[in-house]
Amino acid sequence: MMKKAFLYGVMASFFFAFTHILNRSMQLGGGYWMWSASLRYLSSLPFLAMIAGREKGFKRLLREIMDNFATWFLWSNVGFGLFYVPLTFAAQFGTSWFVSATLQIMIVTGVLMSPLFGQKIPWKNFGMSMLVLAGVLLLQMSAVLKDSGAVVSGGGALAFFPILLAAFCYPLGNRKMMIICPPEITTPQRVLGMTLCSTPLWLVLSAIAWFRSGPPSTSQLIQSAAVGFFVSVIATVLFFKATTMVRKNPRQLALIETTQCGDLVFSTLGGIVLLKDPMPSAIGFFGILLILGGMVGGSLVTVLKEGVPQPAAQE
Repeated sequence: MMKKAFLYGVMASFFFAFTHILNRSMQLGGGYWMWSASLRYLSSLPFLAMIAGREKGFKRLLREIMDNFATWFLWSNVGFGLFYVPLTFAAQFGTSWFVSATLQIMIVTGVLMSPLFGQKIPWKNFGMSMLVLAGVLLLQMSAVLKDSGAVVSGGGALAFFPILLAAFCYPLGNRKMMIICPPEITTPQRVLGMTLCSTPLWLVLSAIAWFRSGPPSTSQLIQSAAVGFFVSVIATVLFFKATTMVRKNPRQLALIETTQCGDLVFSTLGGIVLLKDPMPSAIGFFGILLILGGMVGGSLVTVLKEGVPQPAAQE
């Protein structure tokens, strides 16, 4: 089960990279950031509804939401709203690889919040997470020195604090919803329920965006729909599925959250090749290496600690 969860996590990181690449593309094309945020989730609703309809669990999902509406509404908006709104805002101030790399601080926040869910902090994994944090700090240093052209003037701090908020809210919302959802609610249904509960926020953002910048362009509509499908449907479902499979083991859960470092690799390559983003500076490149080292080290720590699972121990 662990191997399958790890594979799902890496696959999710590939599709999550579309977030940073396409958000950056829309920003460079003059698209308003509030449209980029709201259209992603609004455009994903039909895809998610079709999946839930095929599973014949739509009525069951609605009943579950209505029975616990306040809880669903709160943690859906934490996990999706307070994650994606600041992340999209930050895309105005940095390249796709800069935003993706800074977001990897989520690996540290995910480990630190283990006690909130009655679990011990996996300290060996936490040690590897410190490599990730060191890498993020080097990236910020690179931004301050402005030696890579990765961020606009003053953009390092403007990008960092929204991303820090996003890095805390995404794992918090995900873990809370794993506890709240009963076993009969599947992962695609959970994603659909969270999207539905956060829809009022996306509608409000759309209204503000229309008032401030007018309707979105055709290009932004198409790219937002692509983000909605690749990220909200494929990547989120894969990642939530992976974390659900190992939710009872904090060490394995920390490892699955660490797989999202793969997003950094794909975002860097995509941004440089497709968007002509500037290459990281020497300092920034070393920071990226530290982040990737934290991912690999976390994987090795988990494998050495857990060993190869025996069939009798699998659930």
